[in-house]
Amino acid sequence: MYLASVSECGRAHFFIRESFLREGIYRHRDLFDLGASPGRFIVYPGGNSFYVDEGVEDAIRACGTQTSQEELENIFWPFLDPEIRHKLEPFRRQERRVKDERGPKSTPHPETVHLFDKRRIHFLKFGQMEQRSLEHLPASAIRILQAKSRDEIEQGFMRMENALRPREIKIYCYVIFNLQQHFTQRCAKEAPEFLDQDEVDRCFLEELCRLDADPALWSGLPAAGRLHDHLVRYVLMFFDHDYGSRSLVDEYLRDFMNRHRAYRPPESVLLSMEEAGRIFGKSREALKKMTRRELSRLYRRRAQELHPDKGGSHETFLHLTAAYHKLLRAKR
Repeated sequence: MYLASVSECGRAHFFIRESFLREGIYRHRDLFDLGASPGRFIVYPGGNSFYVDEGVEDAIRACGTQTSQEELENIFWPFLDPEIRHKLEPFRRQERRVKDERGPKSTPHPETVHLFDKRRIHFLKFGQMEQRSLEHLPASAIRILQAKSRDEIEQGFMRMENALRPREIKIYCYVIFNLQQHFTQRCAKEAPEFLDQDEVDRCFLEELCRLDADPALWSGLPAAGRLHDHLVRYVLMFFDHDYGSRSLVDEYLRDFMNRHRAYRPPESVLLSMEEAGRIFGKSREALKKMTRRELSRLYRRRAQELHPDKGGSHETFLHLTAAYHKLLRAKR
C-alpha cells in the first residue's frame, strides 16, 4: 500500500493505492481517494498524538485489503502538522531502524531491475555522474525496486527526486538518460554544459522516445497512446533547468553533514508491561490478547481522557504514548 500523487489541472490529487500480482505482472489499483487535502483525514486528540480517521481504514478493508493504523500513519506522515512531525521524527527513525534490523530480508534480483531504474537509484543515492559501478548496486537499493508495480516505483522516484536541488536536475536527466553515450568529447562525462546543446537536446528526445516505446519498462500499465505521464515530468525537468556550477559530490557531502549535525537521539521512556497495563486500565493478559486495531482504539480513548487539557498529567500522557508504541512493536 502506498501514497500516489496525480496532477490534475496543475494541482496535486492524492490516492491510496496498492500493488498486486496478476498473471506474473505487478499492477496497481486505487483503494481510497484522498483528494487535494489528505490532512483532513488526520485527527489530533491532543498533545503530539494523532491518528487517521477510522473511515479511511474501514473503506480500505471494504476493498478487501487489510491495513492498520501504523501503516496508515506512514502514508499520512507528509501531511501531519509540521510541529508534531518534527517532534515525532526521532522516534520514527528509531522504530524504522529497529524494524529494518529485525525484519526479514528478501533476496535481491538485479537482473529483473530495468537499467533506467538502476541509473536513477544510483544517482539519487550517490550523486555521481560516473556510472561504472551500476551493476554493483547495494542489495538495499535493488530490494526497494522489486515486488512493486510500475506506478508504485515511479511514485517512489517522484518523492526521491523532490530532494534534488535545482542546479542538480539537468545533470540528473543527462545521466539517467545516458546521454554521454552519444558523444566522444572528453567533457561529455564530467562537463556536459560544454557540449553542443542543440545536439544534447536532440539526443535527449531520442532516448525519451526509446524509453516510451519500451514495453519492459511500462509492464502493468495501460497503453497511454501518447507520451507516458511519468516521462512527461522529465521533459519539464530537462528543459526548464540549466546545469549547475558546483560539484554534485560536494553538495551531497554538505547535505549529509548538515542532516547529521541536526540529529539528536530521542529520550527513552522505559515501561514494564505492568505499568503499561495500569496506564491503559487493562490487565497484562488483556493487552497481549488485543489486536493492533483494538489497541489503537483503546489508545485514542485513553489519550482523550488523560490529555493535560482535560485535567490529565503531562508525564502520564507521555507514558501512555510510549506504552502504546511499545505494545505495537510487540504485536508485529
